[in-house]
Amino acid sequence: MTAVDLELLRAPASADLEIDIRVRARMAITAFTAQRKVSRLVLERVSNLLCGEEPTLVVGDRVRWRVPVWLGFPKKGLVGKVGDIDVDVETGEILFDQRVLEEISERADDLARRTLPAPA
Repeated sequence: MTAVDLELLRAPASADLEIDIRVRARMAITAFTAQRKVSRLVLERVSNLLCGEEPTLVVGDRVRWRVPVWLGFPKKGLVGKVGDIDVDVETGEILFDQRVLEEISERADDLARRTLPAPA
């Protein structure tokens, strides 16, 4: 089952809460397709050691898949999450800018330095 994050409200610290939400969106893009789109993007624009993992459906100003980006190494497998990239569920548009890719790259470099042994 897909997890859903709602960015529509901020609840007070202490209160009775009842949520009744109805959202309509044409889901033209599957979670798998969103994951593939993000994997291809980070492969081509950042590093071949990054990949998209299983997305979460996010409901906010627009409905989108939030795809976590993970760093992995051939002999170690996946070692850690280095960011997220969203994909619009209706249009398939990947919602990113150069700053997002730079931040993912910086976090991946930092994680790689902490994960791999220093060269002898």
